[in-house]
Amino acid sequence: MKPIVSIIMGSTSDLPIMEKAAQLLNDFEIPFEMNALSAHRTPVEVEQFAKNAESRGIKVIIAAAGMAAHLPGVIASMTTLPVIGVPIKSSLEGIDALYAIVQMPPGIPVATVGINASLNAAILATQMLALGDEKINALLKAYKQGLAQKIVDANQQLSKIEYKFKTN
Repeated sequence: MKPIVSIIMGSTSDLPIMEKAAQLLNDFEIPFEMNALSAHRTPVEVEQFAKNAESRGIKVIIAAAGMAAHLPGVIASMTTLPVIGVPIKSSLEGIDALYAIVQMPPGIPVATVGINASLNAAILATQMLALGDEKINALLKAYKQGLAQKIVDANQQLSKIEYKFKTN
């Protein structure tokens, strides 16, 4: 089984955040890989990864980084594959990482999700893959219907709660 999504994090300390992305991809039976690479500490390895990802069969890259957060942009500068950046809250409440990832120069886009929002990164990667894969598309539709059902169920539970001045 060859991976089609790559989850890259600047450090293994990001793993608790990135596990949500890994779990969703696993639940959808999408083959993926996980690696730690640093734009600052292992730049040669980052370059090798980015330049070889497509030839290895990778279709989408999810790259997480905190603080200066150059990893997603550096990867995006060396590949034509879609890169989804996940800013990690490590300092300045993650705003520094968010700005570093979202403010890319023209021609080097990085799709950026919210701070620590690896689940949304995995959903976005899945949506990209679903464009050419009916099985993934069906799983994604069922997942989204499940999200809607959770709200319907929550409203049913709320309707059972009684207060003197509650009208519904």
